[in-house]
Amino acid sequence: MSLGIHASEDARRIAKRRLPWMVFDYIDGAAGQEVGAARNRAALDAIEFKPKILCDVSNRTIGTTFFGATTQAPFGISPMGMCNLSGPGADLMLARLAAREKVPLGVSTVASTPMEQMIETAQGHAWFQLYFSGDGTGTFQLVERAKAAGYETLILTVDVPEVGRRPRELRHGFTMPFRIGPKQFIDFALHPRWSLNALFRGRPEMANFQMPGFAFDRTESRAKADWDTLARLRDAWPGKLVVKGVLDPDDAKTLQKSGVDAIQVSSHGSRQLDSACPPINALADIRAALGPDYPLFYDTGLRSGEDVVKAYALGANFTFLGRILQFAIAAGGEAGLNALWDVLRSETSITLAQLGLTQMPGPDYNL
Repeated sequence: MSLGIHASEDARRIAKRRLPWMVFDYIDGAAGQEVGAARNRAALDAIEFKPKILCDVSNRTIGTTFFGATTQAPFGISPMGMCNLSGPGADLMLARLAAREKVPLGVSTVASTPMEQMIETAQGHAWFQLYFSGDGTGTFQLVERAKAAGYETLILTVDVPEVGRRPRELRHGFTMPFRIGPKQFIDFALHPRWSLNALFRGRPEMANFQMPGFAFDRTESRAKADWDTLARLRDAWPGKLVVKGVLDPDDAKTLQKSGVDAIQVSSHGSRQLDSACPPINALADIRAALGPDYPLFYDTGLRSGEDVVKAYALGANFTFLGRILQFAIAAGGEAGLNALWDVLRSETSITLAQLGLTQMPGPDYNL
């Protein structure tokens, strides 16, 4: 059952109608004038394929292998804060999907469900995403907690030394936790379906900070993190360490030498620096700098199976999807999420067939 979701844009269109304006613009918005988001979309659209004909592509697979594990799909789930804003129980919907598809679920520092419940529901297919903030005391407490919960992969996000200004959410007075004023009250009243569900299930909170003596300020400076911080984290974390938010080849080479297990090319969904270069354009340069065998992941702006295949063709070993999954949940709950996931799987498989491929392309693919 498609629920009217035949492409990711369908999910976004339905979500825009159903979500309060404040919540939609928090999920959908980007930094500054949102030129960066448009630039990345244009860069993805500009990538062209040369279809190959008369190839036997009757037996195709879209799964892949990395870190010694085999996935059912070539994309995982990006860490996203406060997912339960898109629909009650959204975090656990994503966790169940990760368990079924055997793909990594990024569990955000500011998730609205505790990290322990997330990795249990995901049946171990969860990575914990970490922000360094303040003097790092709380950050390293979270590292120890993730270790105790059984996480084997940590994602350090490095592209948020200060939280970017996103005017669309600021105009609505968006804060975490919510502060309800007259404008927000009217917004919620005009979207009763979402508001009644939120009232019944409880206001989403930043669940990983519900413990004595530990507060989190979303706007707190993260500017003290440096290369020594990374070295300290590498020493403290025995599992796989992924650094997310890399756009510069020289940074990537330094990370590789620093003992990082994988790099994730990303501009934080264009939510941080409006003038950042399109990550999809940086991907091939970073692959060239790292060599063909180093694990390289990609997120930002992926909206279809064709987009995913483009990222692989430019050097990615794995990709991650973000806000379009929240839109699917807002549009149709868990059924909507599963419907969009099936669409993305189908789009990916059909793209491979059109290109004469039976599996995801590697870094040596000739665009």
